[in-house]
Amino acid sequence: MNLLLFKELLALNEEFSHVTRGLERMQREPVYKKEMIRWAKAHAESPQVEASRQFFDQFDAIVENDASEAYKFLRDHKRQFTDPDDVHLEIRNREEARKAKGLPPRVVILPDWDFGDEKRYEEQQIKRRNRASTRRAGPQQRAPKLAKTSEPQTASPGFDTEQAREGGNLL
Repeated sequence: MNLLLFKELLALNEEFSHVTRGLERMQREPVYKKEMIRWAKAHAESPQVEASRQFFDQFDAIVENDASEAYKFLRDHKRQFTDPDDVHLEIRNREEARKAKGLPPRVVILPDWDFGDEKRYEEQQIKRRNRASTRRAGPQQRAPKLAKTSEPQTASPGFDTEQAREGGNLL
């Protein structure tokens, strides 16, 4: 929140207050007519009220903006220092509270779930990816197979010479 804005509004209101007090002192003197002093006082208070009204109309937006930034900071700070597995505990506590109130569950927690499930799954996926990448890289590293010279090679599509030798079906 901008403290300078508050200070400026306070200073402005103090100055208007000085003008008002001066007019009230003048009102005590018999030389000035009361009606003229009241008119001047109303003219002095009108811009003060307008300045304060404009400030406080915008004040709500200023407060909301500051609150939004503060909530974002707190949320990001909480995410940074919160253990992801604590979510499970929080959900379990909330579901137990719902059950105590007689409300139906919103979430079903698997009975045999433990904290290490995700880590084990991620490790398995990494191993599978590594195996798949070595399989893809494998033929490039191996020496090429030599073709058998006893039988002629045919290049017709759908014909498998290994199946033909073993008496298998043709595609």
